[in-house]
Amino acid sequence: MSEPTTNAPPIVLIHGLWMTARSWDRWARYYRARGYEVIVPTYPGFEIEVEALREKPEIIAAASVPETVDHLSDVVENLDRPPIIMGHSFGGIFTQLLVNRGLGAAAVTIDSAPTEGVRVNPPSQIKSLFPVLSNPANRHRAVGFTRAQFHYAFANTCSREESDAAYDRLHIPAPGNWVWAYGLIANWKPGHQETWVDYDLDDRAPLLFIMGGKDHLMPPSVIRSNAKKYRHSEALTETYEFPDRSHFTGVEPGWEQVADYALEWATSHARTPQG
Repeated sequence: MSEPTTNAPPIVLIHGLWMTARSWDRWARYYRARGYEVIVPTYPGFEIEVEALREKPEIIAAASVPETVDHLSDVVENLDRPPIIMGHSFGGIFTQLLVNRGLGAAAVTIDSAPTEGVRVNPPSQIKSLFPVLSNPANRHRAVGFTRAQFHYAFANTCSREESDAAYDRLHIPAPGNWVWAYGLIANWKPGHQETWVDYDLDDRAPLLFIMGGKDHLMPPSVIRSNAKKYRHSEALTETYEFPDRSHFTGVEPGWEQVADYALEWATSHARTPQG
């Protein structure tokens, strides 16, 4: 990986559902060791540790997408220069929403959840989300996975022992309403919902979609469908697949390859700040 220049943009890492900022610990250390400024924000109210969030699921259940994206916007806008924004899973939605607001020098989504208008739902995705979607009452709860469900949805390319260790360190419940509202209902409600973006926007940061070829939760067909929505935009949009990786592609062994590719792409395509 190339060393940063003195005017290199900072890097903002945005986590997804069933995780906290802790899931980015390795990436943050990796990039900082190379001289980059790295900011790892979390969702409002999620600043406490994983263990505490497990004990207070009401914080998670009450989380709001508009409030969260506004909070993340404030983080980005208060930096000295436009950053490279990277988001995993639902953090990929937030990354796209921030780019849609004109923020960032470049952006990378990793195993991104889809923004509004993406209607591809492969069987493995439905199976992964079934623990949340199987009960309408989960719309008002924070819903977690069992260790077995986590292994299937997140870490299917890892051993069960590796997956269980990651579960114990990283997993928290997710707001069930987000899965229902934005994973199931948004595409069928009239008007634009909170995860809508203007796919045709020309004046935005370059955007890369990274996907794992063995991802059960956000399979490549979902990612490619999301990226294809941007086909009429003159702004750069690209995809890249790591064929043997799961939804846990940023944490499972070999994550350094993903971190290197993401950063090298972003730094080579980053927009230069104006004036």
